[in-house]
Amino acid sequence: MARKGVAGMAVTQSNVPEFTAEQELEAFREMLLIRRFEEKAGQMYGMGLIGGFCHLYIGQEAVVTGVTMASQKGKDAQITGYRDHGPMLVMGLDPKGVMAELTGRQGGLSRGQGGSMHMFSNEHRFYGGNGIVGAQVSLGAGLAFAAKYRGDNSVSLAYFGDGAANQGQVYESFNMAKLWKLPVVFIIENNKYAMGTSIERAAATTNLSKRGLSFDIPGEQVDGMDVRLVYDAAKRAIEHARSGQGPYILEMLTYRYRGHSMSDPAKYRSKDEVTKYRQERDPIEQVRARLLEGGLATEDTLKQLENEIRAIVTEAADFATNDSEPDAAELWTDITVPA
Repeated sequence: MARKGVAGMAVTQSNVPEFTAEQELEAFREMLLIRRFEEKAGQMYGMGLIGGFCHLYIGQEAVVTGVTMASQKGKDAQITGYRDHGPMLVMGLDPKGVMAELTGRQGGLSRGQGGSMHMFSNEHRFYGGNGIVGAQVSLGAGLAFAAKYRGDNSVSLAYFGDGAANQGQVYESFNMAKLWKLPVVFIIENNKYAMGTSIERAAATTNLSKRGLSFDIPGEQVDGMDVRLVYDAAKRAIEHARSGQGPYILEMLTYRYRGHSMSDPAKYRSKDEVTKYRQERDPIEQVRARLLEGGLATEDTLKQLENEIRAIVTEAADFATNDSEPDAAELWTDITVPA
């Protein structure tokens, strides 16, 4: 089955895997939580409650949801760039802690020190949130090196965007990962625009899944708007890495509905383009339709789930708004002082 990718490329997929009712509902809930959380974060940013930068994951929910469903939660490590709220929620981090970090409160995951781009949880094996473009790829390779050194049979999942795919350190990481057969899956979230520049204007070769060929790293393009296809590809890639065969590249063809960040009006693309993706390719609505058409859930069931998600997000926003700001002593924690 051939489908057109986000960047206009044909993507060949095998038969679409079927999810069980439980998998469909899990995917629907996780993606809906991300969507509603990010919408609330956007509102709070507009109200001046969130400072600094804020990059929303709206539209890309199927990528991290499908990959995480295919991984071993609590064992496999994940690391990403600045568009990090969605991955944290899917990995099980407390929405109140995520939102409180966005508002710079003491109850935030990094005690209010990191904000939107810099929070992590060693307990959940989520290692950031990184503001330097492409830096997480090298760190992801490092996590895979540690996994191999310790022999813990875990896999490192390193996410980065189409813009970061042109960074030099990415290819240094590819080389070392293949040389040492590190258990890492490099996940390129190709949302068509690096900040405001289309991939066609920024990359000489737009099939990013082939970027590892000179290092003998296998790769494939995946319809990143269909959580089933993401899950299916991620399962293969993770097994490849876990079995000792080394790194694997997945190019997820996806799309973000908002600008690069909250300060980006996204005038470099047409409203028709965004509307088309929302109406025809939305990852959440695809699952909703399958649940209803397949008799796997009723309208009332999904409405109740929606209400539960909204209550979680509202609770997180209330906590993040009313929590105390960090004590001034936090200025002196987590820093290195020369002897």
